[in-house]
Amino acid sequence: MSGTKLTPMMAQYQSMRRSLPDDVLLLFRLGDFYEMFFEDAQKAAPILNVALTRRNSVPMCGVPYHAADNYISRLVKAGKRVAIAEQTTDPVPGKIVEREITRIISAGSVIEEHLLDDSRPNHLAAVFSLGKKIGLACVDHTTGAFSVAEFDTRGALLDELARLTPSELLFSDEQHELFGDFRAGQPYDAFAFLPEPAGQLLCDHFSVHSLDGFGCHGLHAAVGAAGAVLHYLIHQLRRPCDHLRTLKVREDARTVLIDAASQANLDLIDSRSGRKHTLLGVLDRTKTPMGARLLRDWILHPLRELEPLLARQDFIAAFLAEPFLHSKIRESLTGIRDVERTTVRLSQGAGNARDLLALATSLDHIPALKEDLISLGTTGPLEHLHDFTQLTELLSSALSDEPPAQIKDGGIIRDGHSAELDELRSASRDGKHWIAKLQEDERRRTGIDTLKVKYNNVFGYFIEITSAKLASATIPDDYTRKQTMANAERFITPALKEMENKVLGAEERAKQLEYELFLSLRQQVCTHLDPLQETAAAIAEIDVLAGLAETARAHNHCRPLLEESRRLEIQDGRHPVLEQTLVDEKFVPNDSTFEPEESLVQILTGPNMAGKSTYIRQVALITLMAQIGACVPAVAATVGLVDRIFCRVGASDDLSRGQSTFMVEMNETALILNHATDKSLVILDEIGRGTATFDGLSIAWAVAEHLHDTIACRTLFATHYHELTDLAETKTSVANFNVAVREWNDEIIFLRKILPGPADKSYGIQVARLAGLPAPVIDRARDILSHLEMHSAKPDAKQRGPKAKNTRPKDMPEPNPPQLDLFG
Repeated sequence: MSGTKLTPMMAQYQSMRRSLPDDVLLLFRLGDFYEMFFEDAQKAAPILNVALTRRNSVPMCGVPYHAADNYISRLVKAGKRVAIAEQTTDPVPGKIVEREITRIISAGSVIEEHLLDDSRPNHLAAVFSLGKKIGLACVDHTTGAFSVAEFDTRGALLDELARLTPSELLFSDEQHELFGDFRAGQPYDAFAFLPEPAGQLLCDHFSVHSLDGFGCHGLHAAVGAAGAVLHYLIHQLRRPCDHLRTLKVREDARTVLIDAASQANLDLIDSRSGRKHTLLGVLDRTKTPMGARLLRDWILHPLRELEPLLARQDFIAAFLAEPFLHSKIRESLTGIRDVERTTVRLSQGAGNARDLLALATSLDHIPALKEDLISLGTTGPLEHLHDFTQLTELLSSALSDEPPAQIKDGGIIRDGHSAELDELRSASRDGKHWIAKLQEDERRRTGIDTLKVKYNNVFGYFIEITSAKLASATIPDDYTRKQTMANAERFITPALKEMENKVLGAEERAKQLEYELFLSLRQQVCTHLDPLQETAAAIAEIDVLAGLAETARAHNHCRPLLEESRRLEIQDGRHPVLEQTLVDEKFVPNDSTFEPEESLVQILTGPNMAGKSTYIRQVALITLMAQIGACVPAVAATVGLVDRIFCRVGASDDLSRGQSTFMVEMNETALILNHATDKSLVILDEIGRGTATFDGLSIAWAVAEHLHDTIACRTLFATHYHELTDLAETKTSVANFNVAVREWNDEIIFLRKILPGPADKSYGIQVARLAGLPAPVIDRARDILSHLEMHSAKPDAKQRGPKAKNTRPKDMPEPNPPQLDLFG
């Protein structure tokens, strides 16, 4: 529109648009619609599935304001940021309506309930590399949780990001080469990441002289990332951040580290089979959204400190000892809504009267909850449940039983709360009664039995007489004709206009007063922000522990003995997920015993489908459950605390990075060997299967030796390389185990029981037959197998490695020359 003079409204729009980054879409309020213009309209129309139109050659599209939430949700889910320009003054003829950008919505900063999954956090994160350290800052804007951490390697950072799964990730626009490939990543002003101004911004926000009190001394990279997150929220998204009250430093020394691959292999929170087939899915018996989010965090960040784990165990034991109180407490929790996110919405100026009522209803359950917890004899979270009796009474007495979603349309405040409001309502009601009576009086006065007193937004109140009645009726002298319709005439009278002013004036003043009273109530809530956040955190912890107790009771879990050692002893252990989801057969429990001097590294052999992978995962999951403080699916268990859990299972490739199945396997194995300590738990399944037989066997042998000789950590090594069982002959802490099977009429029966000693054979051909391979293929495989067994030789254990011999049957063709594999 360079050659066209802009209208005042479009000039206002253009001024606002220039103040925003190019990738932000501006929704501009025009009456009952939010309109978008120019490139914003062209980008948004296909996402929203609305018509793209033009006016004076300007592309535009719009959505109704009352349905805007659904459309904004679509834009945010499509990865767009959305700015909302609201009307701040009422329309006046001849004068432009004032508008301002009230908020900018991005995936990592949404607080609107309909845009969120209440069972998982919504993280906005930032990363910053400085020297040899990589800083990470993470904010859940919906709850006020704000944390930082530093990492030595990119891999460790990626593992933590896999646990946090941020919706939005910022990095310095000068570090695009380092972080430009990160999921949900976007560049941001490099100045915001500089440690000195970032630290000053954080100090100003928290009103402190130094960040040392938060544990941030020397964490310059983390401080840079944290300052960038805060700068982005305040200056880019224009969000109030008063609810960010503290900064937490995540320390590796306090939690069990689980890398991204291990997290996926153990199906902790996500699974291709669905949520119910995850550890989170079977443990989650929480009653509140806060509890569901906290349980998720506990599973992804188990503890390795004995004292807090014992405190959690004691709490669960108290629940199990008092089933009646346990049931009452869970019933109280059922009535508590999402206090955490509701409080934040209200503090951000986004909450409505329904949020206030939900908060009041939730807080009303706290006295009974505290009383039952005292009877239970527990402390801990109880100390952080604050008394909100006065606030609850205020909200309950002020709010109507079913307030509307809109905060400016009235109907929020209960009769009797405000004398001034009651008077205005009375005036409005009395006036409407007078108008209703006027219709009857005018019908008698005019003799027109169809005369009606009506109302619309244009003319206000008026008297309507049909054209058919006008011909035979005498119109009173005080009637003034206002409008002629096709089938009727509309009139007003001085008395009607006088009462209209009283009625409509009272309604408008009542609505305005209700809005002011609502803002006052919302402000009252904001003065309790700190105790509300503490209370929400305490409720979440109580909810998680009560849910874990419910799981323990329902599935006969036991309290494990925790100690600072390398022991791991499980009696009749069960897979926590499969024992709840298995349908076709009964789950068979198994013992597991790791003794540092006898069976630290355990080689597990047996056929496919026999249950090796289930068993080794079972050990890892029981260990993890013990280190979140939960009871475990076993008759008894002793768990020496681990610092890391590694789980290398299955085969997959990463074509997007040009990595073959074998390369992915080797990358994951390298991560284990480079980071495991003598306190780690390592679960390995089929190392070396992605390459030639003797290459793979050699690698598997060397990996097992390294885990035993150099790292000396608890290891479960499931393999089809029977040659590895010879390690037990030369390694003092290597023990062999197998999954029991029985043969009957050329069929195999899986007994699912783990027994000492190596398996006698792999039964691969029998499993192939069960899978439906054609009979000629099975027969040929048996013939080839007999040749291989006749000419094979075991590895020489004394030489600590396998010997390679030509074991090809004479009638098998020579292999083709090696070909270049373009696909890795």
